[in-house]
Amino acid sequence: MNWVGRDNVALLTDLYELTMLHAYWREGLNDEAVFSLFVRKLPEERNYLLACGLDDALRFLEELRFSRESLDYLVTLPYFSKEFLRWLENLRFRGSVYAVPEGTPLFGDEPLLEVVASLPEAQIAESFLMNQVHFQTVVASKASRVVSAAEGRPVVDFGLRRMHGADAGLKSARAFHIAGVSATSNVLAGQVYGIPLAGTMAHSYIQAHESELEAFRRFSDLYPDTILLVDTYDTLEGVANVIRLSRELGNGFRVRGIRLDSGDLADLARRSRVVLDEAGLGRLTIFASGGLDEHEIARLVKEAPSIDGFGVGTKMGVSQDAPALDMAYKATEYAGRGRLKLATGKKILPGRKQIFRIEERGEAVLDVLARHDESLPGRPLMQKMMEGGKRLPSHVESLEAIRENATREIALLPSRLRALSPATPPYTVEVSEALRRYQDRVASEVTRP
Repeated sequence: MNWVGRDNVALLTDLYELTMLHAYWREGLNDEAVFSLFVRKLPEERNYLLACGLDDALRFLEELRFSRESLDYLVTLPYFSKEFLRWLENLRFRGSVYAVPEGTPLFGDEPLLEVVASLPEAQIAESFLMNQVHFQTVVASKASRVVSAAEGRPVVDFGLRRMHGADAGLKSARAFHIAGVSATSNVLAGQVYGIPLAGTMAHSYIQAHESELEAFRRFSDLYPDTILLVDTYDTLEGVANVIRLSRELGNGFRVRGIRLDSGDLADLARRSRVVLDEAGLGRLTIFASGGLDEHEIARLVKEAPSIDGFGVGTKMGVSQDAPALDMAYKATEYAGRGRLKLATGKKILPGRKQIFRIEERGEAVLDVLARHDESLPGRPLMQKMMEGGKRLPSHVESLEAIRENATREIALLPSRLRALSPATPPYTVEVSEALRRYQDRVASEVTRP
């Protein structure tokens, strides 16, 4: 199998990153640069983004190097001199990274992270940082909406099989967990990240037996505390078979619940709850899955409050309604001078930045995007995460600590932002007067004849 690993990840980049590095090296452009990773504006379907992916970004920077195998490949290409490749062999990231902690809600133009390093070091990081932070922020933001719609009911990640590749399948489980998803069906994610695992059975197991009841007997004998999938043939008859099994086993019946995976889930949940209660099985939970997203979950919570939990797959796993962000990684400073773009619709703010979040009575009311050395009212969000190419020990956090941070930060948002409909008004992000003046000054310098 061909996998991305430590020995080849440096080549997981766009060709122009390497041709620019060659040009920087040839011209001696090695002064300190600042690059900012941000989203220009939110998709219409999002009231906020949930920052995610920093852990992989920092690990990449700490371990960045071009292996002998990678260099042997590059030498076969017609773009690079041997002298440059010898220089590239010794390239290491020795810079700093400032970022918001994972699990922090953010808005348009606010940096998720900023890289401060020599120009070549900061440049070569672009493709990988965007790849990882973009994807993980996309799916964490979607999962946050799903969890909100469930109103405290557990949500389980069922998305692996339709995810866009192995890396996405693994990283999404972590992002979902940060956003509040309770468990995953992804066994590798359980091993790598310690995320709780959950799962039931597939229809194929039922089909492999002569009868649905026999399948229930066999599976519950092996896994007594299981949840039984009841919709392979006829959902209500499946529920009746669960009741028959309970009578067969008596005190030995330990099945925890049933899973509904098709049909009118609200109607079936209501009817299933009635017959289970009448059979004295009120303790059995009802778990729903099958093409769910936050809007369908919100409907089910309203119409069938007897549903106790949800399994969510494809629509969360690929963030079907907003699968991409207008994310950019742009140079904002080089050799001590602010840098910017003035292209229509793609203007950027120069220099390093800080975000001040102003809160009143336990609720976020306003963000101010400022220069990094300003001191303004509010809570500063950007923190130094890496220095000298090494992650700062004070910012090495467990996954559970990151998850708890996300829960706290989301709770501080106004309720209109946590709702599924577009927020009216949207959250306000202001640019400080000092940063605006600096932008004007840099713009006048770069447009001067």
